[in-house]
Amino acid sequence: MEGEKMFKQASWNEPVILSKGRKGRRGHLLPKAEEQVRQTIGDINALIPDRMRRKTCPKLPELSEVEVVRHFTRLSQMNYGVDSGFYPLGSCTMKYNPKINESLANLESFSMLHPCQDESTVQGILEILYKLERWLAELTGTHEVCLQPAAGAHGEFLGTLLIRTHHELNGEGEKRKEVIVPDSAHGTNPASAAMAGFNVVVVQSNEDGCVDLQALKAAVSERTAGLMLTNPNTLGLFEKNIEEVAKIVHEAGGLLYYDGANLNPLLGKARPGDMGFDIVHINIHKTFSTPHGGGGPGAGPVGVCEELEKFLPVPRVAFDGKLYHLDYDKPQSIGKIRSFYGNTAVLLRAYAYILSLGLEGLKEVAEVSVLNANYLMKKLKGIKGLALPYNSEKPRKHECVFSAKPLKGDTGVTALNVAKRLLDYGLHSPTIYFPLIVEEALMIEPTETFEKEELDRFVDAVQDICEEAYTNPEAVLKAPQNTSIPRLDEVRASHPRTMALSWRMYLKKQKQEQ
Repeated sequence: MEGEKMFKQASWNEPVILSKGRKGRRGHLLPKAEEQVRQTIGDINALIPDRMRRKTCPKLPELSEVEVVRHFTRLSQMNYGVDSGFYPLGSCTMKYNPKINESLANLESFSMLHPCQDESTVQGILEILYKLERWLAELTGTHEVCLQPAAGAHGEFLGTLLIRTHHELNGEGEKRKEVIVPDSAHGTNPASAAMAGFNVVVVQSNEDGCVDLQALKAAVSERTAGLMLTNPNTLGLFEKNIEEVAKIVHEAGGLLYYDGANLNPLLGKARPGDMGFDIVHINIHKTFSTPHGGGGPGAGPVGVCEELEKFLPVPRVAFDGKLYHLDYDKPQSIGKIRSFYGNTAVLLRAYAYILSLGLEGLKEVAEVSVLNANYLMKKLKGIKGLALPYNSEKPRKHECVFSAKPLKGDTGVTALNVAKRLLDYGLHSPTIYFPLIVEEALMIEPTETFEKEELDRFVDAVQDICEEAYTNPEAVLKAPQNTSIPRLDEVRASHPRTMALSWRMYLKKQKQEQ
């Protein structure tokens, strides 16, 4: 690795915060305020009933403010995020999030609202949610949108419940027990269908990487409840026969469900509702600005066609011409799917994102994300050891999926090894080993928020790593070497006996290891 390309991540010998501190250290001291409390109401402890007082004090660390700041700063320096650099996780759309949206979500006038307040006192947030529903319905080509789901998979689950309810109302609930998914589907698709009580039927992709129409025709029957489909699919390919796919499913009596993980390249350009989809979920935290690495936060709004609107969860945000209110009077609703109305901080960020960009800005998001993906595809195609399966000459949308199978066969270096070595360059790896229909998959989504120089840096790093695999494979097989945490035993790291998810578990593990 050339000197100017070397990356060295900060590595601090930083213990967990509960093991730090010394007795008597304090992060703040407000003697005047504390004295005023004593003068006004006396000993505050006397106001607390004995049965509600703690019998033992919680074992919290006693730290100064600077110790706390240093601790979390050091942890951030040992981490990698979308603000640090390139983050090309395929189908996750890890884009940079404008900081103004974070500031708006943290405004006290919003963050201090309580969901149990009277509706007359929360007209502002109700208006935002109402307008956001209208905007998302327009962008997706659906009739109504529900903002309640807390994540993409939660939106999928709602979508499958709507499919089930639709068929039950039509008297076909017992008969229509099959949901079709392509072999390239996101793993949450079959899981969500199974949770809703359906049997999953897998259809194969054709040589172009799209749904095989003959296989689909063979799969549909009077048992078909619906088809769950991503468009563009997980290979980054647009399903050009989508109208024919919709026709096949609808003529069989099923519904068409859209997985919105890959919505980014369609913004302002095409609408799932216009393609024939009856249900559309949106990974709003991916497409419309919320940092979601590490498992959250998220939101998965669901849009539906007019026929399914009556089944959406309550409450619905309604407007009577004067006031906004929450409407529970929906007798055919499936009920509630979460507490209150949704992850409103995430929804507020999305509102600000759409408002700031407008339709033309959203179109540019789609255009640049597609441009970046195809730029990377063209640059990476010439690298020895990588192959582009499924119609390598066809342009991609938001992402491209390469295979490191030739590299593995020639050198023993796998997609996992390439991903680990990329960390030594200060670059996050792409998604690996997905979709399952691509051996040794490297699934790359650059999004619209990374500049050409950063894309070129990624291409150069991949080129260096592939060349290194042929000349010095051991260096790649032992990577990463320049990160704060060295190469993990991934099986042990994810084993329940290894993980310490709480301070109690940590202490118990320490005791067992002594």
